[in-house]
Amino acid sequence: MDIPAKKLVKLLSVDDASVRAAAILISAELGLKDAEANAELLERLLDDDAAVRIQAIKAVGKLKVTKSLSLLLDRVRLGGEEANLAANSAAKLGSEGIKGLQSLMSQVAPGLRRYIAAALTSAVGNGGAEASVAVLLDKDPQVAGAAANAIIGRVREMSAETKKQLAGELVAVLSDKKNKIAPVAEFSIIRVLAALNEPSATTIFWERTGPPYAPEVRALALQTLGTWIDNPTKDQWKKLFASAVETDFRIAAPALMILQKLPVSDKQLPDWIALFDAPDVAARRVAVEKLGERDSAPVAQGLMAQLKHADQTVRDVARTRLAKLEHGRKALIAAILEVDVLDELWQLARLVAPFAKEFAPASRTEILNRACKFLEDDDHRCDPLFFALREGDAPGLRDQLLERAVAKRKKKDYPTAMQYLKLLARDPAVGFEVRLELALVGLKLSSKDIAMDSRTKDPCLRQFTNVVATNLAEVQKTIEKAKWLEPEDLFYLGFHFAELFNQEKAFGAAVLQHLVKSSPKAKVSTNARNKLKSIVLK
Repeated sequence: MDIPAKKLVKLLSVDDASVRAAAILISAELGLKDAEANAELLERLLDDDAAVRIQAIKAVGKLKVTKSLSLLLDRVRLGGEEANLAANSAAKLGSEGIKGLQSLMSQVAPGLRRYIAAALTSAVGNGGAEASVAVLLDKDPQVAGAAANAIIGRVREMSAETKKQLAGELVAVLSDKKNKIAPVAEFSIIRVLAALNEPSATTIFWERTGPPYAPEVRALALQTLGTWIDNPTKDQWKKLFASAVETDFRIAAPALMILQKLPVSDKQLPDWIALFDAPDVAARRVAVEKLGERDSAPVAQGLMAQLKHADQTVRDVARTRLAKLEHGRKALIAAILEVDVLDELWQLARLVAPFAKEFAPASRTEILNRACKFLEDDDHRCDPLFFALREGDAPGLRDQLLERAVAKRKKKDYPTAMQYLKLLARDPAVGFEVRLELALVGLKLSSKDIAMDSRTKDPCLRQFTNVVATNLAEVQKTIEKAKWLEPEDLFYLGFHFAELFNQEKAFGAAVLQHLVKSSPKAKVSTNARNKLKSIVLK
């Protein structure tokens, strides 16, 4: 190797710059370290060609040419790409290089300090852990950040022993209560500890999950703990839940990710339920997902609160879970008796409709009473309530509404009776009994104008046409028993149908005859007799 080495040394000083650069590269790869080669490398640090200088800067660091330190430090002061390379090479020169860079830190411009910081951290694996920690503690965010980035970039190359040593140094710094460090430096150290992934730092991270630490520190601490935690202590549970309800999503998100993979126990149930009121939608989603199958009153109330949330996904999932829980169904029924907003009532009505058949008699009666009150006030909030009741027992609801209509009619409250009957008549399949009652109550409310145009437009007469066609005998029988019908009502009804044909004319004549017989002294009875004389029945 003596002959090639001498030839290489000669090539370091030839006129061709590209040859000089190539010779330096080869010398470094071969580990050429004799005095003559070192002297030439020092000369090349001052070479006029930039490419040659760059190769020389790299070579003296790789070959650990200690005499190059002053030249390297001078090169750092000049800045630029060569400053960064020179700092890295100086850091490889052992303790002298590290000391030189540390002393230079306060002498150069702020922009150059990050090069020195990154270079110092490269010495971690070479006994430079203390220097690295010192750089991380710098109050300049650029310096501390550059140092952290450099260390994190080399973590994969570190041995387990080196990682442990560095983690120990950083934990000691963070645990020192007497010498508090700047927030910027603390964040940089936490970043490095997180990258080292040393469980020995667990206590440090737990301490930094809550105030007064900066949000970025808290968020990073939680993210790191998420890879380790599987069985939190009571205090750790408390910290996780406190972080999960933070307004800052950077803090809430990692806490929620941890909680999502942990089981729900009865001890922490109140804390889990508190997530239903969290400011962030993600926390509420976690609460719904983790507690949605627990059938208890507090969980049901928590799910109920989500029905008003702005996020549709939260609302939809909460609806689904409520309908599957016994306490959830009870909560929905209770809410439908309290909510006053029409849209919310419709939402609840659609939710309870699938299990409306399970309504307890008392609950059904309460819902019916509320619906009827709305109906009588001409308030459309009755519609969702009747929808839910109809889904549970349509025949039963029809009978109850008809019963209430008849009760109002018996009290001569014909307008209210008509409200119930009109509601029943919305069903095209409604029976004869309802149609007849509708016709009779409509007759009481009619203006009874016997002009042809008025009678043609009168809805009660149209109803009578339908029921007469269905069961004439029953209609006549009911009219004859209806003592609450006034002579004017009978005359108007009989007069109209007496002018029609066939069965309808016979019905009109029968009504007029009933009027004459039941109220012979009434003023309209004379008109009824005259009308009967003009009727020709076939």
